[in-house]
Amino acid sequence: MSGVTEPMSATATRCEPILICYEDSPDAVRAIEAAAALLGPRRAVVVDVLPWMTPAESMAATSSVVPGNAFEELNGAEARRIAGRGAEIARSAGFEAEPRGELASATWEGIVGVADELDAAVIVIGSRGLMGMKKIFDASISQQVAEHAGRPVLIMPPQR
Repeated sequence: MSGVTEPMSATATRCEPILICYEDSPDAVRAIEAAAALLGPRRAVVVDVLPWMTPAESMAATSSVVPGNAFEELNGAEARRIAGRGAEIARSAGFEAEPRGELASATWEGIVGVADELDAAVIVIGSRGLMGMKKIFDASISQQVAEHAGRPVLIMPPQR
């Protein structure tokens, strides 16, 4: 053995799916379009991650007869609906896309968990472009994903 490795073939690099984060925004659509242009047609999983319960839903669950799991079911259905819309957009951009709705206490943790489960080749995510104090107090999901993913992350900046 000479220690020289052969480059991966184009088909070998396209086995692993990419994970596209979609939250039904214009920036998420732009991220799908950029990923299609940069990565070409391949298998993609389009994910939307929502919380099990919003703070308002938590209060309603503790102060009424509405069971907490009803909110989880509603939020899960909403995440699947949003991911389905994103998968349609991804398919129109040339991806072989499947939707996936997830619930997680922290959005970035849900994204990284799905990427780990799929062994995604790359995570594609949009950025809201937070600035100044808002960025300090409202930590960027894309930044948290990039810090914790342990794999390539393609972050689409907001449109100027």
